[in-house]
Amino acid sequence: MLLGYTLPRTPLGLAAITPPPPWHYSSDIVGIEYWADPSLTAALLPPGLSVDPETNGHSALLFLDWQFTAQNEELLDPSRFQYREAFVLIDAMWRDTPVSFCPFIYVDNDAALARGWAQGFPKRLGSIFQTRSFAAPSAAAAPVARGSRFAGSLSTHGVRLAEAIVTLQQPEPDIRKIFSRPTVNLRYFPRLEAQEQHRPAVNELVLSLTDDLKIVDLWTGDGEIRMPAVAGEELSMLAPVRMGRGFRCSMSYSVTDLKILERFDQPSAF
Repeated sequence: MLLGYTLPRTPLGLAAITPPPPWHYSSDIVGIEYWADPSLTAALLPPGLSVDPETNGHSALLFLDWQFTAQNEELLDPSRFQYREAFVLIDAMWRDTPVSFCPFIYVDNDAALARGWAQGFPKRLGSIFQTRSFAAPSAAAAPVARGSRFAGSLSTHGVRLAEAIVTLQQPEPDIRKIFSRPTVNLRYFPRLEAQEQHRPAVNELVLSLTDDLKIVDLWTGDGEIRMPAVAGEELSMLAPVRMGRGFRCSMSYSVTDLKILERFDQPSAF
């Protein structure tokens, strides 16, 4: 009998890229909300989602420094289960519900890549860095305080795709001013058989579920973003046309499930 939540499946199941859910996450986030060209954000939405006429073009660029564990103290294996991530969220509507959709996302760890694909996040490998905060006072400590500056950068294949700087101004007690929408993803897995390549094996719109979500120490301030055009990449299509707030916070949650909203080429899940 072969075991393993993901490939490779083996008699012991220990070689699988990632252990089975539930999955538990903790992170520090550096991010900026902004507005992109609304015609381009609309072009990235999959079937089942539509533009939000109230906030059309509203987006967010986030950098995250993650620590992960499942059920066997995986956090004590940091080389496999710490990782960094960068992604963009764009505003959308699912029926009458305001949601976010993730068209681009990058990680530096194969276990995170596998978990993301299972959830519908279109993850790719990249090189991601962000400013960290440390408790001992120093010019390098980057305290979470007024005037502190935090940066993030994203590269792939040796080319810089995005960079951001946030200058903190004040704490924000109402997390809904930044985090107010659930995330909807597209789970899409193609077939390779020649006659079936136009019919994906999986093609469904899903709602990301985050159990026991906690967001703490949210600060907002000024933000700057640079997304240069790069050959072979399309992230720059979401470059800002107008800036919003920068922010920095810490977050934790668990993942045990997701909710299928629509299966394409099949009857609706509702």
